Amino acid sequence: MDARLAALLVRYRYALMVASLLLVAATSYGAQFVWFNADYRAFFKPDYPQLVAHEQQQAHFTRSDNVSFILAPKDGNVFTRETLAAIEQLTEESWRMPRSIRVDSITNFQHSRAVGDDLATSDLVRDAMSLTDAQLAEKRAAALGEPYLVGALISDRGHVSAVNVRLELPDSRDAPNLAVPEVMAHARRMQSEFEARHPNIKVYLMGLVPVNQGFNELAQQDSQTLAPMMFVVVLVVLGLFFRSVSAVFGTLLVIVFSLAMAVGFMGWAGFAANQVNVSAPTLILTLAVSDSVHVLLPYLEGLGQGRSRAEAMEESLRLNIAPVFFTNLTTAVGFVGLNFSDSPPFLELGNIAAFGVMATMVLTFTLLPGVMTLLPVKIRPGMGDDGHWRVVDRICEFALAHRKRLFWVVLAVAAACSAMIPLNDLNDDTVEYFEKGVPLRDALDFVQDNLTGVDGIAYELTSGEQGGINDPLFLARVEAFAQWWRAQPDVTNVLTFTDIIKRLNQNMHGGDPAWYRIPEERDLAAQYVLLYELSLPQGLDLNTLVNFDKSSVRFVASVRNLPSRELIALDERAQAWLAENAPGMAVGPGTGVSMIFAHLSQSNIYSMLKGALVSAVLISLTMILSLRSLKFGLVSLIPNLLPAAIAYGVWGLLVGQVNLAVAAVFSVSSGIVIDDTIHFLSKYLRARRILGKEPADAVRYSFSTTGAALFVNTAVLVLGFLVLTVSNFTVNSSLGMMTALIIAIALFFDLFFLPALLLKVDKGKTA
Repeated sequence: MDARLAALLVRYRYALMVASLLLVAATSYGAQFVWFNADYRAFFKPDYPQLVAHEQQQAHFTRSDNVSFILAPKDGNVFTRETLAAIEQLTEESWRMPRSIRVDSITNFQHSRAVGDDLATSDLVRDAMSLTDAQLAEKRAAALGEPYLVGALISDRGHVSAVNVRLELPDSRDAPNLAVPEVMAHARRMQSEFEARHPNIKVYLMGLVPVNQGFNELAQQDSQTLAPMMFVVVLVVLGLFFRSVSAVFGTLLVIVFSLAMAVGFMGWAGFAANQVNVSAPTLILTLAVSDSVHVLLPYLEGLGQGRSRAEAMEESLRLNIAPVFFTNLTTAVGFVGLNFSDSPPFLELGNIAAFGVMATMVLTFTLLPGVMTLLPVKIRPGMGDDGHWRVVDRICEFALAHRKRLFWVVLAVAAACSAMIPLNDLNDDTVEYFEKGVPLRDALDFVQDNLTGVDGIAYELTSGEQGGINDPLFLARVEAFAQWWRAQPDVTNVLTFTDIIKRLNQNMHGGDPAWYRIPEERDLAAQYVLLYELSLPQGLDLNTLVNFDKSSVRFVASVRNLPSRELIALDERAQAWLAENAPGMAVGPGTGVSMIFAHLSQSNIYSMLKGALVSAVLISLTMILSLRSLKFGLVSLIPNLLPAAIAYGVWGLLVGQVNLAVAAVFSVSSGIVIDDTIHFLSKYLRARRILGKEPADAVRYSFSTTGAALFVNTAVLVLGFLVLTVSNFTVNSSLGMMTALIIAIALFFDLFFLPALLLKVDKGKTA
């Protein structure tokens, strides 16, 4: 069958070449429908429970989309005339930011006080340059004594402050998001102009919008740098290996057209580009090289032996149709395992890469034969012959001579490394997604060290009736919840409505500290709230903490950065406290962007591992089918699975944390590492079944026909995935590092362990 297919592919190569070009044109036309989605909600399915809860809470209160200007005076004191005046100016300018709906700072904080029987509020700081030293001290004391501000808009030492701008952004999951870049461009202009006017104040940008834009820019940076770097790697390696311009050009055509088809597939499938699936072209680029190398090497060898172009290509295809087909199939199956992911970007990455891999296979069989038989090739004696790779012969003889020792030593090392897999903690840390040195990461670290936590958990606490937030019993329970949170480690600020109602009660009792408590009467609390709301200026209402009909309050705890599992555990303890101490109070789940990403990280890690298991089973069945042998199919599992086990063990020893990317590595790499095994075993079985060679000579035949190609493919793949490690987005860099490690280990297994394994299991006269 292989011979017949090879003959047909060569006979009709020009017609197939034209057909493949038409297919490329039709598929790549879909690229025009691809757009970049920078919305964090792209990471979640629309019905993801935590996202649904978060969106419901956002609908009841002022939205939490924001940009925060973090101000750090170089003299370490916010409460100077110059710094307070600068904050006043920045606060005023922030109202004019695109899509701004609310601005909060220490200067426009509504400081309340009683005037007779009425309640009056005013900005805490107004006309800062006219303040006396005594007034500055008074403002400092008022700000640092206000729980609403400390740990949120002012540090407890008064050395760092923030201006927080809340924004109304459109839902951009189904259309290009122009609002985020627009807002960030304006914010950066404001940052630059502010620092120029006030060189003694350093400004950092934080908030949900900067994080969104940070993801966006890292992905764009990766797409602009990683692919060109990979092209350079491919050109250098192929040029050194083939020493043929035509062979390099033919390979690049397959690569470029495969990438075009993959991007077109994204458009036709309705996939928007995002921070994760944007790395799919890089994966396809590295994998596309493998097929071409396996086909072109025997082709060049045939030309060097005096065969015609058609004869050399037909012989090469006859040898490689089955292994190339099953290699691409298993690689695609591995990528399809990402469909178990709870996060659409990873699912899309798997499907795009799987499509690209199969497109590469199609182009290898249809485009490459026609192109190569048309291109001129300078024929040299011994061209394409693996025999000139003396290192391959030496490795082969070493592996055969020391097969018993190698078998047990490699097996012992594999067992020792695999035993370290339990050292891995299935956990994630979203701050660690950004490498140190990235401006956003620097801002996150600075804010956490000097002002407030970068994680937040928000609750909607419901009284069950309109106006029920004024019920003293309800308020007492909310206040007790706040005190519980303030007693927890790593909590930097608790934003609760009860702090406002206690301050109002104190104001209405002459400022007596003894009255800084929950009012005892519901009507009195309602009256205080009404008076306070009437005195608030437009844009600074209570809707950040109180819903429209005053039946619910929003409660927000700011927490220092915690790994996802610890953040979820903290929320679970809070929910348990509420269940025990606030019976009957309706409580929504703990939400916030930090929380939904924490839940996604944990659920996705386990779902990815489940997908990896399913992929392993499907790949095993494919191997048995491709080798037409249950015994050799099962034998192939050892060199295919142990490299990943070793790599995860080493990762557990050196790093110890399996995040989203590392959990996806097995699905990404499982099909790739099988490439070497399939080609090695297919040549081994051909030598045994067709050529009638003894096991040791069959091993030599495999080395002689595939050894050089294995080295080149591994070099391209390892270098290709190592390119990903230069990404400042650790999801990509971790994926690249682990996959490169597994592929390198897999080559070692195929060269030093697989020969010994084959000679142990294949002792009969036939295979």
